[in-house]
Amino acid sequence: MKYSSILVLSLSLLSGVASAGGTTEAGIGGALGGVLGSVVGQSIGGSTGSAIGAGLGGAAGSAVGADKRSRGEAAIGGALGAAGGNVVGRSMGGNTGSLIGAAAGGGAGGALGNYMGNKSDDEDRRYRNRDYDDRRHYDRGRHYGHRKHNRHWRHR
Repeated sequence: MKYSSILVLSLSLLSGVASAGGTTEAGIGGALGGVLGSVVGQSIGGSTGSAIGAGLGGAAGSAVGADKRSRGEAAIGGALGAAGGNVVGRSMGGNTGSLIGAAAGGGAGGALGNYMGNKSDDEDRRYRNRDYDDRRHYDRGRHYGHRKHNRHWRHR
């Protein structure tokens, strides 16, 4: 039963590549990756392995579903959310709670990371465009070629 669920989760995570590109997809990818990583980590290394696997899976799933410009932020958010959700869920509800916590934390962290990355890009673009001044490229009608720079022409 455990291996069939791993297979289904991994196939659903890989199918997210076709629809990659948004906050919702980053959240879904982080949730699926966190659960898959938690299951694989639990079978390899116990509760510590489960937390590490949830973090790695949440990072990978969030990065797969995120926008191209904000994959790093989504990966960090998905990793922290899935690992933290796994630990909190294990303390509240055992193995089942750790899976639910990894899914909730990975989804929320991946979506939030993608959203914050997109907002940061928008603010950077807005700030760069604000500093541009068209007026410095004009020579006020005196077209003297190479002689127009550093000259103080007098009006008579």
